[in-house]
Amino acid sequence: MKELFLLRGLPGSGKSTLAESLNCYRLEADMYHINEKGEYNWKPENVKDAHEWCRIRCEEFMQMELKIAVANTFTQEWEMEEYIELGNRYKYKIYSLIVENRHGGVNTHNVPDEVLTKMRNRFEIKL
Repeated sequence: MKELFLLRGLPGSGKSTLAESLNCYRLEADMYHINEKGEYNWKPENVKDAHEWCRIRCEEFMQMELKIAVANTFTQEWEMEEYIELGNRYKYKIYSLIVENRHGGVNTHNVPDEVLTKMRNRFEIKL
């Protein structure tokens, strides 16, 4: 079945862990920041390129009709729009899941508390 899971949540909420448990192809913009040695090297000037890389990979996976989980923060509704449009174009069933840190998870990329607070404050939920 062609399914697209958009996993939303703050860093450390468990998005990546949930994506791995869904038995599908996992994508994250953060993957772009991992070098050949497997080291995470985030730079603010690469954020736009990272998200474009993630969207392009998602479309490639859709062309192969794979089951996909995209685990990005998606704090704003508009950040999911391109994925929803792709899913509709390729006739995917789309799920948007908010992942909450109720398990004491740790944000592995050491996002500062003040940034987490800003992300939490701008998090949109469409009911």
